Amino acid sequence: MLRILSLLSVLLIVACSSTEDAKDKLADQPADVLYGKAEAAMKEGEYSEATRLYEEVERQHPYSDLAAKAQLKAAKSYYDGQRYDDALVALDRFIELHPGHPEVGYAHYLKALCYYEQISDVRRDQDMTQQALQSLNVVVERFPESEYARDAKLKRDLTVDHLAGQQMEIGRYYLKRKHINAAINRFRNVVTQYQTTTHIPEALHRLVECYTILGLKNEATRIAAVLGHNYPGSEWYADTYALLQPDQREQLEDKKSWLSRTMDSLL
Repeated sequence: MLRILSLLSVLLIVACSSTEDAKDKLADQPADVLYGKAEAAMKEGEYSEATRLYEEVERQHPYSDLAAKAQLKAAKSYYDGQRYDDALVALDRFIELHPGHPEVGYAHYLKALCYYEQISDVRRDQDMTQQALQSLNVVVERFPESEYARDAKLKRDLTVDHLAGQQMEIGRYYLKRKHINAAINRFRNVVTQYQTTTHIPEALHRLVECYTILGLKNEATRIAAVLGHNYPGSEWYADTYALLQPDQREQLEDKKSWLSRTMDSLL
């Protein structure tokens, strides 16, 4: 009796599996019909169904004019459904198979977005941010005239700012715990490597703070001069000025000796 029940269970499992496989595999249909259904599913936000239909276009009609287009749209439906890992796999495959396709620039842009959307808090590991930056650079450098280049440049700037923010976060951590030399290294990284970001005024101020703690008045004054020359109206310069001794402030008044100096030379 037990053997009979076991056999019935196996048969039921096989039958269910066969039913699911049947559901996954669509009957052969014209490429344009499948593609149209996929487009309709995308419009309704049914991303899993859209992906399945786009992939059916390629499976059933691999040599049709719509096959490559369906591959790219399948990746887009993965992206819209926030299945970024699946989207990246699909995009890498599209780029490898169709390097000369008119939409390959868009594929690279979409790949960059997959990484960009996963950028985490500045306090966490920034590997995804680095991946986003690399992919955005590909779009900007290889497809500068594309319609996606402008947005890629904007997102690249935000990504770089994010990386600078991570360096600032670590620097503040070290400074708070009195690991001054380690803090200086982080703030110097921001000033030398991320000069176009919004974090520069604070990084300069923190350097003045660090050098003041170490008793290095000349270094503190030199950095304060850079901050005052480049960001005279910044709240960080006001905070820096408050840190300085009267003799240091007098040196800042003689601006002529500082104007020709750059951040790099002073650091």
